[in-house]
Parts: sequence; structure tokens; C-alpha cells
Amino acid sequence: EGREDLQVNQLETQIWIKPDIQKTDVDFSEILNAIQEIAKDVNIFFDELEGVNSPSKDDDSLLHHGNLTSTSDDASRLEVVGEEVPDKNKTNGLYFRDGKCRIDYILVYRKSNPQTEKREVFERNIRAEGLHMEKESSLTNSDIIFVKLHAPWEVLGKYAELMNVRMPFRRKIYYLHRRYKFMNRIEKQISRFRGWLPRKPMKLDKETLPDLEENDCYTAPFSQQRIHHFIIHNKDTFFNNATRSRIVHHILQRVKYEEGKNKIGLNRLLSNGSYEAAFPLHEGSYRSKNSIKTHGAENHRHLLYECWASWGVWYKYQPLDLVRRYFGEKIGLYFAWLGWYTGMLFPAAFIGLFVFLYGVTTLNHCQVSKEVCQATDIIMCPICDKYCPFMRLSDSCIYAKVTHLFDNGATVFFAVFMAVWATVFLEFWKRRRAVIAYDWDLIDWEEEEEEIRPQFEAKYSKKERMNPISGKPEPYQAFADKCSRLIVSASGIFFMICVVIAAVFGIVIYRVVTVSTFAAFKWALIRNNSQVATTGTAVCINFCIIMLLNVLYEKVALFLTNLEQPRTESEWENSFTLKMFLFQFVNLNSSTFYIAFFLGRFTGHPGAYLRLINRWRLEECHPSGCLIDLCMQMGIIMVLKQTWNNFMELGYPLIQNWWTRRKLRQEYGTQAKTSFPQWEKDYNLQPMNAYGLFDEYLEMILQFGFTTIFVAAFPLAPLLALLNNIIEIRLDAYKFVTQWRRPLASRAKDIGIWYGILEGIGILSVITNAFVIAVTSDFIPRLVYAYKYGPCAGQGEAGQKCMVGYVNASLSVFLVSDFENRSEPTSNGSEFSGSPLKYCRYRDYRDPPHSPVPYGYTLQFWHVLAARLAFIIVFEHLVFCIKHLISYLIPDLPKDLRDRMRREKYLIQEMMYEAELERLQKERKERKKNGKSYHNEWP
Repeated sequence: EGREDLQVNQLETQIWIKPDIQKTDVDFSEILNAIQEIAKDVNIFFDELEGVNSPSKDDDSLLHHGNLTSTSDDASRLEVVGEEVPDKNKTNGLYFRDGKCRIDYILVYRKSNPQTEKREVFERNIRAEGLHMEKESSLTNSDIIFVKLHAPWEVLGKYAELMNVRMPFRRKIYYLHRRYKFMNRIEKQISRFRGWLPRKPMKLDKETLPDLEENDCYTAPFSQQRIHHFIIHNKDTFFNNATRSRIVHHILQRVKYEEGKNKIGLNRLLSNGSYEAAFPLHEGSYRSKNSIKTHGAENHRHLLYECWASWGVWYKYQPLDLVRRYFGEKIGLYFAWLGWYTGMLFPAAFIGLFVFLYGVTTLNHCQVSKEVCQATDIIMCPICDKYCPFMRLSDSCIYAKVTHLFDNGATVFFAVFMAVWATVFLEFWKRRRAVIAYDWDLIDWEEEEEEIRPQFEAKYSKKERMNPISGKPEPYQAFADKCSRLIVSASGIFFMICVVIAAVFGIVIYRVVTVSTFAAFKWALIRNNSQVATTGTAVCINFCIIMLLNVLYEKVALFLTNLEQPRTESEWENSFTLKMFLFQFVNLNSSTFYIAFFLGRFTGHPGAYLRLINRWRLEECHPSGCLIDLCMQMGIIMVLKQTWNNFMELGYPLIQNWWTRRKLRQEYGTQAKTSFPQWEKDYNLQPMNAYGLFDEYLEMILQFGFTTIFVAAFPLAPLLALLNNIIEIRLDAYKFVTQWRRPLASRAKDIGIWYGILEGIGILSVITNAFVIAVTSDFIPRLVYAYKYGPCAGQGEAGQKCMVGYVNASLSVFLVSDFENRSEPTSNGSEFSGSPLKYCRYRDYRDPPHSPVPYGYTLQFWHVLAARLAFIIVFEHLVFCIKHLISYLIPDLPKDLRDRMRREKYLIQEMMYEAELERLQKERKERKKNGKSYHNEWP
């Protein structure tokens, strides 16, 4: 009757063996064989536990191609007799080989890498923290080793409590206000009427989206002592995959790999090459043979692809809660902001399109355009030296009409609207962010004290001081050293801005030189449109220079940021972001500023032109004005920039992944990819950008600048931005779901430093639009003429009838014989009247050549200048007052959200009290039932 007990604690399972039983109807031979196999596995398990601190147990001697090693300390992989594991879990590449332990994180290294000792120590310490581990070699390259990590329930609970992970503990209770019977009847009739109407096409089908429990539940920081308060249906799924990966990453960042206080963390091992990659797994394939409508989603990745990243749902709202659950709060906030920005562009695009259509409908009634088109007897002076001929003013009829499409009576209203729109957009985004932060449990979340960057520690390890928060010694950077580095960095920024200005200067010289070249061109089409050809080619060359300088700026910004030696990663990120934005903003907009505010402003007049280096005559505006040049600059740059960015965001990863798949097909056949485990498929995807969401935010912020800063000159900019963003959302979604490895789910409360940059752009847009209307457009000169010099002078009217004679009044007279020798045209203008021209006209307010002061400024010039300055001051003050008033009137936190937060705080306290009271009463009843009683019990 000797009974032997074999107990496996991790499974809480006992197996009893009775060797004295010889005769029975049951054949125990198979059972004994199974027990022996289990005993072997248990021996392996205990050997591993004994060898946790032994370096010899961490080698790859037991590693086979495509097979796991016995380095796993997961005792739960021992299969209990009678317990079945789904075969799907064993084959889908998301679990350990036992099909029970889900893979929470993947580490990748090469066996040929020399950093073996550091890696072995790191992996032993990982197992000491309680994480389970399996290793498996790559199917395509035996030198590549995948380390699969799994966090059991005990580890998840421990670190979730340390990290203050908020988990659901009670479903929300929604209270309805008491309504009268009459109101209920009206609501029933309205709901019945809505039933006849078509469903809202932009909303996602609730049937296809999973029930995200945490959105309908109150949450609280996880606590193992109060675990009975939380809603736990299944311990394996209580923490979602993103949370599990975040907890494992948190552990890996705090595991040592070498003796020494600074020899800690996965990031350092990635930087020194010990590990090649580290990433959480995608949840299976994003495609399925079955339709999602009939069979449902295979996994959350498949659901995101069908409901978010697919081009067929471009018109629907984004499933932000699902994005947050899969990718984390930081990426979820980016897409929430991008969706909000895109939605706010709808009214701006509509008003901008209305302004453009208003210009189209009033084109035939525009007095200025009529006069330009009918001015066949007005001969304009050449716009360049020698080769440019005299031209009739009527030859610029088309340009005058195109200018009216953008520069009309509605332009000023649109500029004011866009300045107010930028403020409303930011203020309502703060409210939207507050609602998202509440729904995603980010209100009370505070970032942990960040670790010091390894580079900072290595540089200043000799100087230490006590951290006022943690009370521990840490490396310290002297104030003089910090100031000197900041001065050098600022000098580098100033130098790079000078490089941008030099590039703009080169474009200016190109425009000056080529306008004469195109004027003498053989082709009549180019010769007759020399100025437009000059502007178009200059913009294309400018775009190429912009893209080349962007590559240089990234390297310079990286060098200057590392030179500053920021203390933490967030400080490094903010410093790098500010430099890159400043560089790219100046690079992208410098030529636009030149065309808007300098082109044609300092050219002098015929007979006394201002010249560059006393050689090249400065470029003049077209007879119809400079606004057409600004429109071309903005339109071409905006379209080309957005097209290039979209190609680089999606096209480049697609080409790289296609090339990888092509090589695999050539080596392993067409069915190779389908047979690969998930970690192999994810490893072959492209990693996320080294700077995270920086490129995505930067692209949208620069677009926001284009949309607001010069919108008075190009009202269609919001429409182009809207069309681009509709595509951008799906491009980014497709990229995140299908082309990139799954990024680590990280938390964030807002969009960070980008909000301050947006506010700065909003302020700058008010100033630039005021100058565009006052200086670049002809709005102020027309207004002065209508009220002071036109037919309606002194009558207080400014209609189209008051603009009669404006074109003639805005042109000055020049005596052809007063031309300089190097400016005198080759033709004498006899083709217009049969005899040499004596006079030509040019855009300016100057006295005629026979006046007492030839070519001096007229009184109308000073009236226009004073009106321009007055308009700038009044416009800026008025718009800034409106902006501040709107900011004051719109609270950052919606009132209903504030009430919900207060009520939730009250209900949480009540629920916690009730749950604790219920537990104590239950314990008291059990004691009484067992016959135990205590005096002075509470309650």
C-alpha cells in the first residue's frame, strides 16, 4: 500500500501511483509511461530552477532549427491528462509550443553576435523576475534566434499594481432624467420618423465591433489585495495584449545585464547590438478567407484592417477605442487628433471653396478685369533687360481673371474666418482631448520619473548630486557646461537658417537670369509666357532643394541635439522636435515669404532699376500683380510635398516588404510565408520610425501652417488639406496594421510640444494674412481708389461702378528715351502703332516724366501706404481680440464631463465601500456557519 505522491505546484495537480495493484481490469502500462514522461519534464523543470544562476544553462546547445529549446521555466506547459489544448493555439504562432502560454514579447539576436555574456546574464535575470521564456531559431536563417517571453498571472498582477494600471471593476450606471409623458410621446414620434430615414453612413456597425468592456466600466488602479472587486471572467484575458506587452517591456527596462548601477535595461542592449530587435506580436493575420460580416473578425488586427485601414471605409469614423486597445494611448491620441483636425477642415474647406466660386461667379462683373482685358491701347514696359519686349496690357487678361478668383471681396472675410477657425480648432481640441482622457483613464495618469539617458550618464558620471524627488545620487551637468552647449547649438541653428536664406537667394538669381532667357526662347509658347515659365520652373527647383536640405537638416538637428546632452528622453525628443520643425518650416516657407512680401517691392522704376551685385535687375511682378505667383508657389509646393510624403510613408515600406517576400518566395517557394510563425512574419516587417510619431506629426503641422499662414492668397488650401487628410488617415492606418511591426503600446495625456507649436502657427497666421491682404493683394489700393479717387469719391460707396478707371490710375508713365543702356529693349515697339514708342506704362504711383520732380511718388502712393499700415494694425488687433475672447468663452473642460467626473468619484467611493462591506458580511456569515464567533465584530 505504499503510496508515492508526485506534486506539480504550478498546476495544483496531484498524481498518485499504486505499484501493489497487479490485477485489475484497467491497463496501467500507458498511464505509467505517461507518468514517466511527465517526471522527465518535471526533472528538466527543476534542473532549470536550480540552474537559474548558472551561466552554463543559458547556452544554445539544445537549440534546433525551427524547434524550441528546453530553456522554458513554464511548468504550466505540462499537459494534464484529460485537459485539451486547442490545436489552433499551437499552430498560429501566438503561443508557446504548449499552446497555453501566450507570447507577450519577442527578442531577436544573432548567435554570431559577440555580446553573448551580457545576453546570458540578462536572460537569467529575466527568468528570475518570473517571466517564462522559449527560444526558437528562424526558419530562414539559423543564425537568427527568437526569444519568446510570457508573463504569468502572478507577474502581471504584481507589476500592474506597481505601475498603477487601471482595470475595470464595476459596470457604469447611466441615470436618465425624469421626463413628462408629453415629451416621451414626442420622442417616440421622432424616433419612429428617424426609422424611416437612412442610417448614418459614417458610423461603424456596432455588430462588427467587439464589446470593449473597459469603456463601459468604472476603473481603478489594480490591487491584488482587492482583486475580488475587479471584473475577472478569465485571468488569461483580463489584461489585454497591449497591457501585457507594456508590463513585460517595463520589466525588461529594469533588468540588469552586467554588474554596475548603469548596466540595466533593454534599450542599452539594443543600442550596443546585443539584441537586434524587440517587439510585441501582431494578433495574427490581417486578412481572412471568410467575410467579416458573416463569420466575424479573426482577431483585432483583422478587425482594424476591415473597419479602419481598408479603403472601402474611408468615409466612416475611426474606431478610436479599438485603436487605443491595440496600439496604446499615444498612437490613439495621434489618430484622434488627426481625425479631429480633418473634421474641422470641412467648414474651412467649404468656406474656401465658396470664396473661390464667388470669384468665378463675379468674374464677368469685375470692373478691373474688364479694363485689363479691354486695355489694347496701353503698352507696358518690358519686365526684363533687353530681350523682353513691350507688351499690351490686354495680353495679361487671363492672369487678371485668375487673380480675381483668389483676390476678391470675400478674401478678407475668409482670412478673418481662418484666424478664428485656428483658435476654435485648438480650443475645441482641448475639450475633445479632455473627453478622450476621461474615457481612456488618462485624467489622473502622471508620467513616471524618466530614466536618465545612457549618453548623459556616460558623459557626466563623475559629477553627481542628490535627486530632489528620489533622493538618490545621479549624474549632474554643470550650468556653465549646459549654457555653452546651448550657445553652440543656437549658433548651429542660426547657421542653417542662413543656409536656407542662401538657397532662397540662389532661387532669386535663377528667376532673374531665366526670365530673360525664356523671353528670347525659340518656342513662342514659352517666349510669350516667360514669367509663368520662370515661376513654374523656379518652384520645382525650389521643391527639389527643399527635399535635399531636409535630409541635411535631420542630420544637423540630430548632431546639435546630441551635442546639448539632454538629460532624459523626453527632453531629447522635445529639443529635436523643435529644431526639426524650425528647420523644415523655414526651409518650406522661405521662398513663399519672399514671393509674398519682397517680390516686386524693391525693384525701383524704369530708368533707375535696383540690381543685385550691380548686375542683375530684380524681378518684377506680373502686370496683373504678384498674387498669381504666390498662388502657383503654394499650389505646386503643397501638392508635390503631400504626394512625396504619402509615397515615402507607404510606398517605401511596401517596396521593402515586397522585396523581402520576393526573396523568401525564391528560396522557400510560394507557400513559405503562410507556414511561417507569427514572430517570423512580424520580424520581416519594417520597424516603426526611430523617432516614433515625429514624422506623422511634423507632416500635419507643416500642412496646418500652409493651410493658415497664406490662406488669404490661396483659399483652396483647406480643401487640398482635407482631401489629403482623408487619404492620410487610411494610409497611416494601413501602414500601422499591415506594413509595420506592432509598436509598443505607450501612454500619453496629450500631443505634447506639438500643441504649443500649433498655437504659435495660429498667432503667426494672423500677422501673415494681414500683410498678404495689405501688401500682396490689391485690396487696399482698390479700396483707397474707390473712396478717394474714383467716380464715387466722397459718396461712401465702393461697388464695381466705383472702380471705373482704376487700372489707368494704378499705372505710371515712363519716357522710353530715359531707359538705361543695359535696360533698353532690342525692339522699339513699332509693331504696335507703326512708329517707335515714346511712352510705356508700369505698375506704381509715380509722377510723369515732365513733372517738376520726375518719377517722384504721388500723393495717392502715400494714401495707399497709410491705409495699408492702418489695415494691418486694425486687422491684427481685431482678430487677436476675437481669438482671446473665444479662448476665454470656451472652457477647457465640458460641463457635463466635469459633472461626470465628480459623480464617478463619488460612485467609486460608494462602490468600494459597498464591496468591502459585502465581503466582511460574507466572512461573518461563514464564521457563524462554522461555529466560530468573535466579539466586537464590525459591522
